[in-house]
Amino acid sequence: MTVNDLESIHRLTPVVGDLPGEQVPYLMPSGEGERHQIGDQLWTVVARSADSGGDFDAAFVLGPRGSGAPFHSVPFQRSFYVFDGAIQFWLPGESQLLGPGDSVHVPAGVPVAYRFAHHMSRFLLFSAPGGALADLGSSDTAVTQHIYRAGRSSDAPGIPAGWAVHDLPLHDASDTWDDTLPTDTRPYVQRAHTGDHRAWPDAVNTFSARAANTDRRYFSVTTLGNRQPYIPQHFHQLHTENFFCLSGRIWLWVNGTEVLLTPGDFVHAPPGTIHSYALGAHNTRMLGVLTTDVFEPFFDRTGVPTADNVYTEGLVDPASLMAKLGQISDLDVTMVGPPPVSAYSHL
Repeated sequence: MTVNDLESIHRLTPVVGDLPGEQVPYLMPSGEGERHQIGDQLWTVVARSADSGGDFDAAFVLGPRGSGAPFHSVPFQRSFYVFDGAIQFWLPGESQLLGPGDSVHVPAGVPVAYRFAHHMSRFLLFSAPGGALADLGSSDTAVTQHIYRAGRSSDAPGIPAGWAVHDLPLHDASDTWDDTLPTDTRPYVQRAHTGDHRAWPDAVNTFSARAANTDRRYFSVTTLGNRQPYIPQHFHQLHTENFFCLSGRIWLWVNGTEVLLTPGDFVHAPPGTIHSYALGAHNTRMLGVLTTDVFEPFFDRTGVPTADNVYTEGLVDPASLMAKLGQISDLDVTMVGPPPVSAYSHL
């Protein structure tokens, strides 16, 4: 983006509840988006290539127990983040039953399969670059309801038409996993609260995917934190931040507009968006998925490496974090003001 483009973005009030069709700030409340019934599942698209500047697609997939998808692949890097219920995932030669906060990361072309183990299970699909969900926009699967209609089409595979299907065996689930991230691009499962941890004041940031795991398309970080005030206002010129509320309450300041995120809500902050966030409840969990990878060193340089998978209250001095925030101008961040003053974020 040019300087003039960035200044234009600074002034935009975020779009609420609609896909904008261009790369501007927007808020998508839980359940809203472009909805499609595929098999027994409801696919709710919350980001398309047109909305993300070509960087990614994203959709929430909600389904009943027993519904799923056979082994299938697409020519895109994908991550699946479990939000609700229990879901069994298969990778070639292995399977695991996952719950909220767990995730699966799959390189382009690698087959994956899944099956919902609980009714009303839900996962977020994040795919990069944009285009994986392009065919849904012109399909005959579009619906207006916000809940799946189970039993109508249980024999249909729960994936968009055109995705490659593979005839691979479905192994029994295993209860073993590796708590560390791989160092390259390969398929893997990451359990909630495991990964590379970086302590912040009353919070811990945990990488569930680094750029090395996603062909440098994106990385993701889960923040688990205590109730805490806004950080300084800032914007980025080269990368996009996507905020998903997993649990608790998150206040976001988006170009001067304050919005509250509760579980399942999503805010897209493209380059130029002046933003800040505050955690509005104890033990809030926030998933951040950032494209591209330019900002990944931020968490290593501002956080303190720790083996703890939860935060310790008062462990890190807030003043030390503020000092570090003044030394990261080389990481595509421009500070534009102090933390916002809000009448609500402390509640």
